[in-house]
Amino acid sequence: MHRKFTTLKTRPAADGFYMPAEFAPHQRCWMLWPERADIWRDRALPAQQAFALLATAIARFEPVTIGVNARQLAFARAALLPHIQVVAMGSNDAWLRDTGPTFLLNKAGQRRGVDWRFNAWGGIYSDHRRDDAVAAQVLAAERSARYRAPMINEGGALHVDGEGTLLVTEQCLLNRNRNPQLSKVQIEALLRDYLGVQKIIWLGQGVVNDETDGHIDNLACFAGPGEVCLTWCDSRRDPQYRVSHDAFERLSDARDAKGRRLKIHKLPSPGPLYMSASEAAGIVHYRGTRRVRAGHRLAGSYVNFYLANGAVIAPLLDQRSDAAALRILRRVFPRRQVVGVPAREILLGGGNIHCVTQQVPAVRRTARPQRR
Repeated sequence: MHRKFTTLKTRPAADGFYMPAEFAPHQRCWMLWPERADIWRDRALPAQQAFALLATAIARFEPVTIGVNARQLAFARAALLPHIQVVAMGSNDAWLRDTGPTFLLNKAGQRRGVDWRFNAWGGIYSDHRRDDAVAAQVLAAERSARYRAPMINEGGALHVDGEGTLLVTEQCLLNRNRNPQLSKVQIEALLRDYLGVQKIIWLGQGVVNDETDGHIDNLACFAGPGEVCLTWCDSRRDPQYRVSHDAFERLSDARDAKGRRLKIHKLPSPGPLYMSASEAAGIVHYRGTRRVRAGHRLAGSYVNFYLANGAVIAPLLDQRSDAAALRILRRVFPRRQVVGVPAREILLGGGNIHCVTQQVPAVRRTARPQRR
């Protein structure tokens, strides 16, 4: 894609822009097409099938656009339903939540986007130049002006309530492999400037063995104003127990930007889940720092869902806990249809449904957030 885009020299908050909540109305959903044999097993064919199922589920509720490298265009077009838009877009891999833009709105109904600097989650992949260019391509396609942020960050590291509150983890945003030149105070200032938030709630560690260094979208997310979903673990023998309980205590002590206490909805952790020998054997290893092998613990989480218009698109990860997780999501979101999508193949690549999707917020002035 070669559309021109405008890069602004100002900062979003000063211009009156803010990051809206994911539960607010969307215009569409963006995804990327997986193909790398050193990340996805069996030449990415199982992952492509999983992405096609996910795109089909989301497209029931809102338009879906998928960016595809040129050599896979014809194949992807044939694998996807006709009403799913396919566009040529260069990328290294398919984690659009992290490589794509963070969209912003203002009260006048205008939309812009933040293009964060990207270094492949602290350098776990050696070549990420095309990934760093994805956000600009998406913003150009959406005809949205671009802010190029002066810090390394990923969309999966951020969750907002659209009313001034931001959730992040110390493990990720304070990691020395991202912005070692910046202090916590400086990082907070940049987050306020580029997201238009006033209150930042810091959680500690992310989900155990999450190769993103603990992205918030695997651990906790806003379900509505003053409400949070949290990955939960009751087994003291599981290292996730300490992580989840620490997050619960921090959330319980916190107040959001409006001064509210947070209502916390606990979602059970699946598994623990591990990569099988046959799954590991199907991945072509390379010189990057990411290492996967049989017995590798997967960072599975039911919090890693996508909120479509009128729906929750949730990962199916473990037959022992899927039904319970979906029941909880139906209670949390009584006005949305909860749709489970098989997601193990996405998890094998290192993330999940939220990680491979990016919503474009609707700009209608009359739109009202669909809270629940």
